[in-house]
Amino acid sequence: MARIAYSYKPQDETKAVRAMGYEIPISFKHAMEICRVIRGKKVPQAISFLEGVVQLRVPVPFRKHKKKVAHKNIPGWYAGRYPQKAANEILKVLKNLKANAEYKGLNAEELIIVHAQAKKGRAIVRYVPRAFGRAVPKRKQLTTVEFVAEVR
Repeated sequence: MARIAYSYKPQDETKAVRAMGYEIPISFKHAMEICRVIRGKKVPQAISFLEGVVQLRVPVPFRKHKKKVAHKNIPGWYAGRYPQKAANEILKVLKNLKANAEYKGLNAEELIIVHAQAKKGRAIVRYVPRAFGRAVPKRKQLTTVEFVAEVR
C-alpha cells in the first residue's frame, strides 16, 4: 500500500492536526459535498452537523451534483440529500481528528477545519455474468477523505 500525502501543508505544525480516512467505501460525490459544507467550521459544529445528517434531521446541500435531486428546506439553496453512509464514515474521521488534537495537547473546541477534501481512490473491479456467456465489469469506487484543522 502506497503512502498518500496530504494535499495541504499547515504553516505551523504545532498548532495543526490532521486525519485521513484512506479508501473508504463511500460515494465520492457525497463525500465531496459533505467536505464542502464542513470546511471552515469548528470541529464540534462539524460533528454535530454530521450527527444530524445521520439522524435525517439536517440535509446536506448538493451544489455541484444537483441534477434530479429533491428540494429540501435549506436556507439559500434548494437541492439536498441525507447521505447517511458517507456522513457516518466521515464522522469517524472527524472524531479521530478530535482525538489527535487532544493527544497533541490542543483545545479541540477551538480548532477550525481549514482543509477538507475528498479524493478518488482505487476502483475495485468485479464481473457480473450476463446472457450468452458474457460478463461485464462492475466497479466500486473507493474514496479518500482528509482533514486539517488549525487553532486560529
